[in-house]
Amino acid sequence: MKNIRIAGYLLLTASLLVFTQCKKDDDNDPNETGHFEMEFDNIVGGEELNLGTGTYTNAAGETFSVTLLNYYISNIELIRADGSVYAMPQDSSYFLVKESDDASHAIEIEDVPAGDYTSVRFVVGVDSLRNTMDIGQRTGVLDPANNTGDDNMYWTWNSGYIFFKMEGLSPQAPVDPGGLNKYRFHIGGFGGMSSPTINNVKTVTLDFNGVKALVRKDAHPHAHIFVDVAKVFEGETTVKIAENSTVMFSPFSVNIANNYQHMFVVDHIHQ
Repeated sequence: MKNIRIAGYLLLTASLLVFTQCKKDDDNDPNETGHFEMEFDNIVGGEELNLGTGTYTNAAGETFSVTLLNYYISNIELIRADGSVYAMPQDSSYFLVKESDDASHAIEIEDVPAGDYTSVRFVVGVDSLRNTMDIGQRTGVLDPANNTGDDNMYWTWNSGYIFFKMEGLSPQAPVDPGGLNKYRFHIGGFGGMSSPTINNVKTVTLDFNGVKALVRKDAHPHAHIFVDVAKVFEGETTVKIAENSTVMFSPFSVNIANNYQHMFVVDHIHQ
């Protein structure tokens, strides 16, 4: 009888140890952190985007190519299954995605608290606060001195960032001084500093389609995000190159921004 009691006690003890260990594995240590990566894969409809060589058709039936595509992603927040939010430190939360630069397509977020994340939220563009900060606080991809050539994403004449820049060729575009049928979409506008102006700052929330991105010390999930630039031409407004081949700081830019905020979708999560 004594041996039976000892065996039962040992079995119970072992069970409790297993339960405790399982519970410990399931819990998220608040001091534990991991990495989360976002990859932006630019496409056109169901096709891969090929700068300069690809020919595509927009919602208005116009053919076009893309020779330049740049856009800012900023103010990234990861949303947990319980609704709580991890906000990336703002000073390090500004990125310029350039189709011509593969390295810029991947955004690595370090020191993310361990947790089960179900969606991500970010700004397409640069928020009004950063637009109006002292120039010394705008470094890296936000430094106007670094914005030159095709990467020029800052209007010195308007003291503001270009959030989204897309250029290309289309037979529907008028011939420019260089002899090219070129269209240009340079979209910006943060609402104005001393008086109200165009506000094209867009916040995008993407669901992980029921999948939980499990951030752990030894687990670093990766969100593969498709960015469909065909959406620039369709949505609340059908954008026709023949009618709006050059759009910059004008009222029509609001229509393009309203469209392109819908070009992002999470394709899948790598665990």
